[in-house]
Amino acid sequence: MNNNKNIGVIGAGSMGMAIALNLQDKGYQVAIRDIRSEIETLARHSGLTVCSSPAAIAEQADFIIVMVVNAKQTTEVLFGDHGIVTASGAGKTILLCPTIAPEDTETIAQKLKAAGFDVLDGPVSGGPVRARNGTMSLMLAGDAKVIARYEVLLSDISSRLFRLGERIGDGARYKLVNNLVAGMNLIASSSAVALGMKMGLDPHTLVSLMSASSGQSMMLEDRLTRAITDDYAPRAYAYILTKDVALGLDMAESAKVDMPMARHALDIFTATLARGYDELDDAAVLKTLLE
Repeated sequence: MNNNKNIGVIGAGSMGMAIALNLQDKGYQVAIRDIRSEIETLARHSGLTVCSSPAAIAEQADFIIVMVVNAKQTTEVLFGDHGIVTASGAGKTILLCPTIAPEDTETIAQKLKAAGFDVLDGPVSGGPVRARNGTMSLMLAGDAKVIARYEVLLSDISSRLFRLGERIGDGARYKLVNNLVAGMNLIASSSAVALGMKMGLDPHTLVSLMSASSGQSMMLEDRLTRAITDDYAPRAYAYILTKDVALGLDMAESAKVDMPMARHALDIFTATLARGYDELDDAAVLKTLLE
């Protein structure tokens, strides 16, 4: 068991910041790195340490959570100028949380291990509120001995920890399957609500009714409850779920599984981004369907 309390978070957006604040509340010393000055200001006001580079994070933290958006950003913060691998990896562990292709996770993990780091494949799900209170889902694959070393920390990060075995890349596989369903659910729920609104039904009554009936889903209750009040402030950016559904479809194609509903969902997500809604909440698909 590792009792070290020095944690780094690289990528302190809505999820990364929520995780950092949750761990700080639980007594950890948390340092963050983000390229946005407003995030750094918020972090300092919250009592978090701000580091100037990923390498600086790795110099002072023994457990580093990478919470950036895609494989390109992940590669940059790990292997780019002033990246994590420019610091010593001895005794340090990287938790890879970005939703990326399994083969990218495998390649990145191999390079990190060659540099002396331990690696855990750990995508997350649940949104900023659950990340803030430590109840989000963590899909964890990696060496059982490394997981055991950080048992307490991982439980502090997530009360819903799914142990997926030791094969790196399986965290990404499970996450992409989940996000394919999330994307399809969001499009299905938004399409139904758009239909109801165009028929003159009260959207609040409709969402409440569906949430208590067989049309219920988490995406309906979370996303559409806000969308029908014209609240599209980004809790989960539209461009991120679009990226995830596309990655999931690529994975399905490689497995020779046809997913026509997911393809339709991706078409609507892509149309939503084309309308300039990419940095709105992913519930902005309702706007697209109502136009």
